[in-house]
Amino acid sequence: MTRFGVMKHLKVLEEAHLLVHRKEGRTRWNYLNAVPIRQVYERWVSKYENQWASALNNLKHVAESDRTEEPNK
Repeated sequence: MTRFGVMKHLKVLEEAHLLVHRKEGRTRWNYLNAVPIRQVYERWVSKYENQWASALNNLKHVAESDRTEEPNK
């Protein structure tokens, strides 16, 4: 990826308020802004958290269960 491409992507992230930067001389330090990421999580992902946790728990139970029966042939 070119330097121009990287800077273009960083600009898009900064305009979306997902990135903040600080300049020290010629050096630019970029940091993720966790606040909007957390807001997206709370708005969209957390709705499904219990469903996914339950499904993963059931999968774990099935994967770890001791199956003594042979499958039908």
